[in-house]
Amino acid sequence: MTTSSEFRPIRILVVGASLRSGSLNRHLAGLAASAAASKGAVVDHADIREFDVASFDRDVQDRDGVPPGAIALGNRLKATDGFILVSPEYNASIPGFLKNLIDWTSRIVPQPFKGSHGLLMSASPSMVGGNRGLWALRVPLEHLGAIIYPDMFSLAQAHLAFDDSGQIADAELHQRFSNAIGAFLDLTEAATHYQCAKSAWVEFLGEKRDPAIDRVEVS
Repeated sequence: MTTSSEFRPIRILVVGASLRSGSLNRHLAGLAASAAASKGAVVDHADIREFDVASFDRDVQDRDGVPPGAIALGNRLKATDGFILVSPEYNASIPGFLKNLIDWTSRIVPQPFKGSHGLLMSASPSMVGGNRGLWALRVPLEHLGAIIYPDMFSLAQAHLAFDDSGQIADAELHQRFSNAIGAFLDLTEAATHYQCAKSAWVEFLGEKRDPAIDRVEVS
């Protein structure tokens, strides 16, 4: 019988979904990657620029296939057990480049978001910390079959939130940040090592296999 001590560590992809080099979200992603590694996860900390893609165009897909940036993200998702996505909020919603990347990546077969556990985080100078953007981000990810952790972490007034060492200065917020990552890793580990059900992903209920759409997958 296999014991828990024989299980390999879970593998987590961490992405700061902001293009700006000095982004608060990129900084928070770095803290998340360090925290996950300190809790025993094997961390793949990616730069969102590694997944650059042009605007989604079905004509381009039919002619050239899925672009390399989306293929790269799909491969990194398939190589890990879960992901931590730290995203800014643009006009109370998802950054356009991130939604575009999700759309392109969803065209890969098998669809790489399906069954992957995800934790969503954000940092913003605003009082809501980018939380509205995370609620919008949940929709396409859960639609694609990702299992998004219920508790999302949003760091409000993030331009004032870090101490001189770059850590979250407020002790209570820092503990909540650490607890969210720990609980997410625990859930992902349990789901990875103690799977008890098979599932199918369909884009819409009642959908059947059809060459025109081909969006039914069974695992």
